[in-house]
Amino acid sequence: MNDPTEARLVIAASETDADMYYATRFLAPDPFIFLQIGAEKYLLMSDLERDRARAQARVDHVLALSAYEEKAKERDTETPSSIDILHEFMSEKNIKRLNVPRAFPIAIADDLRERGYRVAFPEGAFWPERAIKTDAEIAHIRTVQQHAETAMAAAVNLIRTSDIRGDILYRNGEPLTSELVKRHIQFTLMERDCTASHTIVACGDQACDPHDEGSGPLRAHRAIIIDIFPRSNRTGYFADITRTVVKGEPSAELQNIYSAVLEGQNFVLESIRADADGQAIHRALTELFDSRNYETSTTDDHMQGFFHGTGHGLGLEIHEPPRIGKVSETLCAGNVVTVEPGLYYPGRGATRIEDLVVVTQNGCENLTTYPKFLTV
Repeated sequence: MNDPTEARLVIAASETDADMYYATRFLAPDPFIFLQIGAEKYLLMSDLERDRARAQARVDHVLALSAYEEKAKERDTETPSSIDILHEFMSEKNIKRLNVPRAFPIAIADDLRERGYRVAFPEGAFWPERAIKTDAEIAHIRTVQQHAETAMAAAVNLIRTSDIRGDILYRNGEPLTSELVKRHIQFTLMERDCTASHTIVACGDQACDPHDEGSGPLRAHRAIIIDIFPRSNRTGYFADITRTVVKGEPSAELQNIYSAVLEGQNFVLESIRADADGQAIHRALTELFDSRNYETSTTDDHMQGFFHGTGHGLGLEIHEPPRIGKVSETLCAGNVVTVEPGLYYPGRGATRIEDLVVVTQNGCENLTTYPKFLTV
């Protein structure tokens, strides 16, 4: 932005808005105001959060919201709104044009337009540079991935040390349930200052729906898909790992499905590099599965086979650009992406295996060290 009358504006809570946290590196539960004018970054903060923001935020200026509130009152505005206060600051800086994220509140955008500001919603990512992770960001993600692997090991150990009675898994005389394993995962991550939401521990046909979180007793001889994607409470970065395990004796068909998915994941890991096209990788993986007679189709109005993306970017959000899927996107060195092929056939078996990698110039670096095995 070279126009001195133009600014970037974000109004959001950084605990839930990745663009705001990326811009400020300051975590707060309530919305606050960020502006970038040229290279200068400004925060307008309440008196409650101003001192903490001055100590922690990576910006050039932290200004008192109350000071501009007083200026607005001097203009006969008895109870100034947040827009009145923001208007005072932007008038002082002679701002006329604003670029805001596409998720910016439309009511606030309308109020700003009524005051004569030109408000634009740029196409694409608000901070495109978010897709290329720095060494520090990769270190944060690696740490969270290690915590996720610790939680995975705890979950698998619960399943491994369970007893089989009939076709139900038992532990300490009680059925081992999806809910119990998920609680154990959450507790393990809480001890490491991470939070996991929507963790998946899905068994049998439940696992054939990739987003079924799972419920009820876990069964022997059936695939159990465990998908853990925690966020660090300290840094805000995510991790992601999936493994498929069986306690007991998997069927020959399930073993073949698992082998096909593992082969597919290894193919993708070997295909990833800077300048590779995610769509081409996804298409080649689909063709590999088809060649192994694992075709994707709809049966009884339910999808079966491989019907989700091969992978997605990850960072301050669990799903970020770039995608490895049906849309063409070029991978770049510094992207952090998942590699998570899966096959799902109700009544026959399901498998998903997911690693997390950093794209490099000539390949990728796998941030995941947890082993891959089917039986426990």
